[in-house]
Amino acid sequence: MQYNDQANDAPLPSYRILVASSEAHPLVKTGGLGDVASSLPYALRDLGHDARLILPAYPGAKKLIREMRLVTELRMPGAIGPVQVLSGLLPDRDLPLYLVDAPAYFCREGNPYTDVSGRDWGDNPERFLLFSRVIALLAMGLPTLDWRPDVLHCNDWQTGLAPALIRDLPERPTTVFTIHNLAYQGLFDRGTFDRLGLPGALWSLSGIEFHHRMSFIKGGIVFSDRVNTVSPRYAGEVRTQRFGCGLDGLLRQLGGRFSGILNGIDYDTWNPATDLALPQNYDAEHVHLKAENKLELQTLFHLPRDEQVFVLGYVGRLVEQKGVDLIIDILPRLLETGRVQLVMQGSGERGLEQALEAAASAHSDRVSVYVGYDEARAHLIEAGSDAFLMPSRFEPCGLNQMYSLRYGTVPVVHKTGGLADTVIDADDGALADGTANGFLFDDPTADALWWALERTLRMHRERPDQWRQIILSGMRADLSWQASARRYIGFYGEAIASHEGLSAAVGA
Repeated sequence: MQYNDQANDAPLPSYRILVASSEAHPLVKTGGLGDVASSLPYALRDLGHDARLILPAYPGAKKLIREMRLVTELRMPGAIGPVQVLSGLLPDRDLPLYLVDAPAYFCREGNPYTDVSGRDWGDNPERFLLFSRVIALLAMGLPTLDWRPDVLHCNDWQTGLAPALIRDLPERPTTVFTIHNLAYQGLFDRGTFDRLGLPGALWSLSGIEFHHRMSFIKGGIVFSDRVNTVSPRYAGEVRTQRFGCGLDGLLRQLGGRFSGILNGIDYDTWNPATDLALPQNYDAEHVHLKAENKLELQTLFHLPRDEQVFVLGYVGRLVEQKGVDLIIDILPRLLETGRVQLVMQGSGERGLEQALEAAASAHSDRVSVYVGYDEARAHLIEAGSDAFLMPSRFEPCGLNQMYSLRYGTVPVVHKTGGLADTVIDADDGALADGTANGFLFDDPTADALWWALERTLRMHRERPDQWRQIILSGMRADLSWQASARRYIGFYGEAIASHEGLSAAVGA
């Protein structure tokens, strides 16, 4: 099921929405969830809704929020140390948020889920159960807050127990749950379930038991009024054995309760006409100015400055899921083509990092790799490259292909998930009707990726007018969060109607 945009002049209901997430940009970010968690509620507020955000009070988050104040101190049986709820605003926009300040759980070095060595925190079940318990309290209304949401919107396994904790409470809000990547499920053993002291009734096939383990994400799926994932195609894929990670049967059982809503991108942050990270701004009417960014990108990555060289870019995790091994496999063929350069930024599996560093060392005039992440570099790669590689084996939504479209950098992507929902292949039909905006390949293999790259390079070299048409088609598409937020409003409305209907049936 996919939601269509409502007519621009159609009256929209106004909702109070609490968005719960374990990360949110710019406070803390490890992936696309961080972008979504801040951009969606902000877009909802722009459309007249009272959307607010709740996340853990990591040290970096406490340093960055504006107008921070104490809302309340909670008595949480079994919790280690004090638990407070703080309020404030995001540093870069007027989005209200609440921080769950529990130093014993969230005040530590590393990222939200792992220590500095990359190992999962051993007490992650306790940490995110506590977070879910506080989410549940705010969802039911705190006297000191004087605010209750109509909709509790939880995201990924770290918040998955919150809908389960309020499932039977009278006057609970409508609950919705978004799966950003089904491969991460929050799975723990039976001993952990017993240690957490959760209600015994939850340990069942109809609860959070999953192949003799407990599953945080299953709590969100089973006990929410509506469930979605972040693209229509991925919603279909996860209902298959290949992509369902063992939960495909459950997702199929949800029927119309499960849907796909494509993420948007933040047009304030990702706008080539105003982007402060670029030496030269440009737009669809002045796309020729893009070339200056290529020269700056080549300088930054220590490659020969040459406007005529075709530059391929990549930003993302250096892992097999992202198809980085396929890029490595096609490198010899790519280097034989002559005037092509490759720039890559990311970190991940050490073996892939080392293989790319070796290739960059052996071909320092053609290949350059930055192991790590830098936001300004990411923006320059999007602006300075001619084409962007995303050969992901699976991709729930993907944001970089949308950044690329926005920046006039032609995406070359595997036909999966959100990549297939946003990139229209430059075949004869799409070229004829002016909708083509990139290049797709069907199978996640090196040969298929190379076939798509050959088509890309040939189009750029032999058909410059059509190449420009592809660029402009991508730049003029509406990939904004405003469009996606309208779909979420419809999603919330259906969830509320479903919840109210169920409540009426129970009360009858």
